[in-house]
Amino acid sequence: MKTRVMLNYAKTVLESVSFDSKLFYKELQKALDHLVPYDVEQLGKWVNSFVQEKPELSDSLHLLTV
Repeated sequence: MKTRVMLNYAKTVLESVSFDSKLFYKELQKALDHLVPYDVEQLGKWVNSFVQEKPELSDSLHLLTV
């Protein structure tokens, strides 16, 4: 249950900082460092769809392949 809370928190933070691509990148890095592998996969799927609506954030996608 705690991992779901962390995943939802990461999504909320990323949505709230999506106005700034550098801040989005930093927060995505933090989220990837703190989430368990399953939640990293789920966050990756979410980020991919979220970035489609905000192409200015696409530089952050390479974090998901590392």
